[in-house]
Amino acid sequence: MRAEGASRPGWRAALAVVGIVVLVDQAVKAAVLAALEPGERIELVFGVDLVDVSNRGIAFGLLGDGGGLVLAVTIAALAAMLLWFALQPSRPGLWLAVGLLAGGALGNLADRARQDAVTDFIDPPLWPAFNVADIAITFGAAILVLSAFWGEWPGEEETTQ
Repeated sequence: MRAEGASRPGWRAALAVVGIVVLVDQAVKAAVLAALEPGERIELVFGVDLVDVSNRGIAFGLLGDGGGLVLAVTIAALAAMLLWFALQPSRPGLWLAVGLLAGGALGNLADRARQDAVTDFIDPPLWPAFNVADIAITFGAAILVLSAFWGEWPGEEETTQ
């Protein structure tokens, strides 16, 4: 059992991660938009290209014409995750999962609000293009699953009152 005050640092850490993810995501997208024309492609390394692609859907372009549905799904998923975090703020690793997922979602929502589509710019072979927010969402989802199945992370000790 965690001490009562242990939940506040979790929220602060999650908010810090959200801020970092949104800042990095938006800065990199702005740099890509300034450097490339829509559809332009620059080969980086090992077949990975830097591109300027607009994605109106969610992951892999699913729900490309979803509009309001994409927004509703995103908000519902964020609300459910934040509720879980509010109920268990000291669960190991949950602060990081929440920070990465919320930061990624907010980064992509900022694009949708500004240009009605998400800017994707990393285009590997045989895989759809993606961005920094998508990377944060992917790692956040993986950490969320680990947090759900592990009551205590390796090397972490339980504290009692």
